[in-house]
Amino acid sequence: MLFKNTKVLVAGASGLIGSNLLLRLLNEGATVRATLHRKDPVIVDPRIEYVRCDLTNGADCHRAVEGMQHVHLCAANTSGAAMIAATPMIHVTPNILINSQMLEAAYEAGVEKFIWLGSTVAYPNSDQPMTEDQVLTGEPFEKYYYAGWAKRFMEVLCRMYGEKLPRPMTTIVLRPTNVYGPRDDFEFATSHVIPALIRKSIERWDPIEVWGDGSEVRDALYVDDMVEAMVLAATKLDRYATINIGLGKGHSVRELLSLITDLDGYAQAKIKYDPSKPTMIPIRLIDTAKAESLLGFRARVDIREGLRRTIEWYRSSRDIRRP
Repeated sequence: MLFKNTKVLVAGASGLIGSNLLLRLLNEGATVRATLHRKDPVIVDPRIEYVRCDLTNGADCHRAVEGMQHVHLCAANTSGAAMIAATPMIHVTPNILINSQMLEAAYEAGVEKFIWLGSTVAYPNSDQPMTEDQVLTGEPFEKYYYAGWAKRFMEVLCRMYGEKLPRPMTTIVLRPTNVYGPRDDFEFATSHVIPALIRKSIERWDPIEVWGDGSEVRDALYVDDMVEAMVLAATKLDRYATINIGLGKGHSVRELLSLITDLDGYAQAKIKYDPSKPTMIPIRLIDTAKAESLLGFRARVDIREGLRRTIEWYRSSRDIRRP
């Protein structure tokens, strides 16, 4: 077992990535602590020590990391495209508070490894796959300007703790693409494109309404692959690094919706695209060569299989039978 008796904190345990990471860590023998804020646990297991706290509060951050060897910071203040368009600064202050105070608390507590989830929103606009060293070659996409610069700032802060201090803490920045899968957020007000489309198909919307014209391209990564990358980073790296994590291949929203409705037995669905609604960057692709060379990571779950698993999980979790 990779983490037998290793004390690991998962901050943000009720979200998509955090909840799935919990299951993997338990299987690998870790001694797991997990933070909750407003939501209740989605993984109920007596082996998990849950701590309810507000990570925008420095004292709660210190309480959460005390005695931990590894920290996976999955907690974030997030929302969907509509809310970001209406209130662009909504996530900047809370996320800077969470991330900066968790780094400080972990460092002061003597944490050995700190894995932080960055984002591809930090990259400038491009129709080509972006490599890690291209992050500062231009401004973030305009609609990502606020979140993009916040992520860039946090990456610099991670580097300070990981490389610049006299006693560095191994700090690893992973830049995931669009992660999806079981335990995703399916609430329309806050969900991203894949869970929203899955829910509309399962609920048999007629027509299925889609924001934008369907041409937007995303690299969609199944959550089990994301968790695998996090495990590899924690086990293989002992120095600061910044690494793209993705499928390494893009799909348009039209392609994703076609796969979803086909897998869900709703291939006859009528689709209504609405270009007037808020959408984000037209195309976002990343180069995943560094993940393969440093971690030996390559995504294993292709888009069709990942969508099939997610659809089946959502139906099962809501007890919705196929028509």
